[in-house]
Amino acid sequence: MCGIVGAIAEREVTGILLEGLKRLEYRGYDSAGVALISGAKGKTHIVKTVGKVKKLVGAARKSNIRGKLGIAHTRWATHGRPTVANAHPHNSGDEISIVHNGIIENYEVLREKLSAQGYVFKTETDTETIVHLIHQSRKGGKVSLLLAVQRTIRKLHGAYGLCVIDSTQPDQIIVARSGSPLVIGVGIGENFVASDPLALGQVTDRFIYLEEGDTAKVTLNSIEVWHGGKKVRRPVTTVQNKTKAAEKGGYKHFMLKEIHEQPQVIQDTLDGRVSSTRVLEEAFGIKAGAIFDRVKNVQIVACGTSFHAGQVAKYWLESIAKISCQVDIASDYRYRDIIVQPGTLFVAVSQSGETADTLAALRYAKKKTYIASLAICNVATSSLVRETDFCLLTMAGQEIGVASTKAFTTQLSLLLILSIVLARRTGLQPKQEAKLVKELAKLPALVEKALKLSKEIKKLSKQFSNKQHSLFLGRGIQYPVAKEGALKLKEISYIHAEAYPAGELKHGPLALVDSAMPVIAVAPNNDLLGKLKANLAEVSARGGKLYVFADESIQYKSDRSCEVINLPNCPDILDPIVFTIPLQLLAYHVAIIKGTDIDHPRNLAKSVTVE
Repeated sequence: MCGIVGAIAEREVTGILLEGLKRLEYRGYDSAGVALISGAKGKTHIVKTVGKVKKLVGAARKSNIRGKLGIAHTRWATHGRPTVANAHPHNSGDEISIVHNGIIENYEVLREKLSAQGYVFKTETDTETIVHLIHQSRKGGKVSLLLAVQRTIRKLHGAYGLCVIDSTQPDQIIVARSGSPLVIGVGIGENFVASDPLALGQVTDRFIYLEEGDTAKVTLNSIEVWHGGKKVRRPVTTVQNKTKAAEKGGYKHFMLKEIHEQPQVIQDTLDGRVSSTRVLEEAFGIKAGAIFDRVKNVQIVACGTSFHAGQVAKYWLESIAKISCQVDIASDYRYRDIIVQPGTLFVAVSQSGETADTLAALRYAKKKTYIASLAICNVATSSLVRETDFCLLTMAGQEIGVASTKAFTTQLSLLLILSIVLARRTGLQPKQEAKLVKELAKLPALVEKALKLSKEIKKLSKQFSNKQHSLFLGRGIQYPVAKEGALKLKEISYIHAEAYPAGELKHGPLALVDSAMPVIAVAPNNDLLGKLKANLAEVSARGGKLYVFADESIQYKSDRSCEVINLPNCPDILDPIVFTIPLQLLAYHVAIIKGTDIDHPRNLAKSVTVE
């Protein structure tokens, strides 16, 4: 799985396909390939390489591969090692070729049946199973390529974005989507396919976004989409060229743009990694399953915002997976005499993958007895990704604002997935996992709802115009969320902000509470709500001014000492992510009032590459 590009045109499309792959390199991959149909007899030519796209470009030039119909792919290994054989495209019968993003859960059962029927498998991938199934359906040419694909996907369990061509029908591309995104690029006398519009920015700005369960037939002059056996119409959307990541896109600041991108980048991060009922652990890579089977403990190391993500993950790992978890600040970790418990997985979390302290901690950890190292990172080509045993990439895209926002929530999304995968080893039942996954699917929409509070938070932020100090409170899993809220406020507004577990108020922080000290609290509807309310009453009793972000189901009421902003009711496991959003917006709007340099706050750097 990783990047897909397809094209059908009157002109030669090799260059379009290869340029599309270059534009998808940010996603990370370990091999690449291209298949083109050319000549009067419709012969398929395939070139594949291990390594970077530039290596594929050289191989394609050397082979003089050309054609007016083709598909291309960058692969991040999930089934089988990164080899030329395992690279996409895959083919069957020298006729049908396919590229595939996603993971097929039942491929082993299907593979056994196909082997018994005489199909010879040349790769270790789940994708080869799909192409043989399509070929089996097409035998004799009595069934159209479209119908063969539609029949095949009914047999697949998991996630897929498919792009299929057939040398015996060299006038069309068939695509199908379930759990892994695909778009169709609309041209004039030519059409295109990709897993991301970014790949096609050089040839079109008009796109049809396929919905879950869609299949489509793409020809030179037509695009036909089916859903549930019926032909449907999908709107054509004009998309501004996304090749310039460093554009604000109508927003006043990059930080605000990145805050509002979170519903989409969270969805992008989940796509292809969860099915309708389970997490697809193969997305962690070919080594992951065997490593996860051995995990008894988890050690997380990170800095700043990523450290807060690790602290949230500790609660998930302990409550969902029933696994002990330690979380350390990377800058201190390697100066301790670490005692590694048997069966401990080392997890390094970093937006850039170049954070000096996190890299140094990883290198120190490699001298210890950890069973393996896992990176949660946003940059596929980073040192952290290269130096860990395996990784899972966030799909946040380039984050320009120094104060991290979308990288944080996508990190949390992946750490939640990790918790669910490990929980399978400790007794999580399929029905329980299906419930968690169903709740996880609601996350982008819940974040979208939280973003609609921006105007209300902007109004509230005016009360911070003359404040110099603030206190953030949270209980349990919300304490790291409070810490992240305090960090954002101090980073970009320069207001001193501290975060405390709400239960610690009476052990010191209450001495600071007065009418000049705003106290910000996060109040989801969970088992600790009653205790949190008691803590907040202590603030009100001492003349403090409270600003409470509360789950709407609580029906928490505003009064003279307390202003309440209601958030959408959400499942407990999603609370830390959803409740992060209003704290990001609060920091942003307060910084606007303070007149600070929001995207480039003083004394800070985006990637801290020195100790």
